Amino acid sequence: MRVTTTVTALAALTLAAAATAAEVPAGYPADYAKVIEAAEKEGKVIVYSATDAAAAQPLLKAFAKAFPKILVEYNDLNSTELYNRLISEVAAGGTGDVAWSSAMDLQIKLAQDGYALTYASPEKAKLPGWSVYKDQAYGTTYEPVVFVHNKRLFPEAQMPKTHDEFIKVLSEKKTELTGKVATYDPERSGTGFAYISNDQKYFPRLWELAAALGGVGVKLYTSTGTMLERIGSGEHVLGYNMIGSYALNRAKKDPNIGVVYPQDYVEIVSRVMLIPAKAKNPNAAKVFLNYVLSVDGQKAMADSGLFAMRDDVEGEATAKSLQAKLGDKLKPIPVDDSTTQYLDQTKRLEFLKKWQDAVSKH
Repeated sequence: MRVTTTVTALAALTLAAAATAAEVPAGYPADYAKVIEAAEKEGKVIVYSATDAAAAQPLLKAFAKAFPKILVEYNDLNSTELYNRLISEVAAGGTGDVAWSSAMDLQIKLAQDGYALTYASPEKAKLPGWSVYKDQAYGTTYEPVVFVHNKRLFPEAQMPKTHDEFIKVLSEKKTELTGKVATYDPERSGTGFAYISNDQKYFPRLWELAAALGGVGVKLYTSTGTMLERIGSGEHVLGYNMIGSYALNRAKKDPNIGVVYPQDYVEIVSRVMLIPAKAKNPNAAKVFLNYVLSVDGQKAMADSGLFAMRDDVEGEATAKSLQAKLGDKLKPIPVDDSTTQYLDQTKRLEFLKKWQDAVSKH
């Protein structure tokens, strides 16, 4: 499980910029100045996030520059921990101000169950229609789910390029790959469960793949970061269903890491952001949400490799770039009720039993 840390953004930037008055962004309602004023009186925004603090730093620094009077208290959690913490804190009378997670199903479940504030962001019109849920939950990124390998120990020429080929490689190189393949643990990771359950939509051989993973003694994790470390070191040589933004960033620093976009289909996931209905600092939360969805916020995320959602943002880590490269192979998971079908307790248990049976029968 990822260690929970708290990061206070703005430490260096607040003093330097404290005299700067935040301005109402162009195109926003005139009364948004009152929201900013109220947010500055609140003085901080408490963010619960499954996005690694290091990956979020460019965004937090950009926000600090734009809104120097609003401190960001950034809590880096894993996706299941975030969900459970928010629910338990609400039961106790209050919680943080923003929940931001790549476990799309858990975020939508929070909204379905009344934990999210209804708020129509002024940036809403600039987002894809499928990325907004009832003005309560907003997709913020457009991130590919990829295959990863150690290029030194498992060269590009041997890499599977499709999900069918992944099964073939696991079967044909069983001895070589035993104990050397990593993926998310769908029982312990909300993110991992969302990815593997969504595979069923596009890959009818999912259970054959699960059995092939079991055949090589797949190692299960709750964090892409941990898997990347172990693939880079050579402890593992293949990774399945990993967050592309983290993998691509790691590949820039680690020459052992290789990233493959599956050629049959590429799941696109989004880090979903919502404001809890019982947020302590609701105005600061609105300002933070709007900034993340703005052009400036999206550019800051793209700069850190998180893949901007908006199609008016240019650069390598953007929806526009991915769409030009992969076209109809991209399969975005919509921010809607369909994401939560496997959170029904009966369906979830059935799915996890099939998974356990498939990976453990060898």
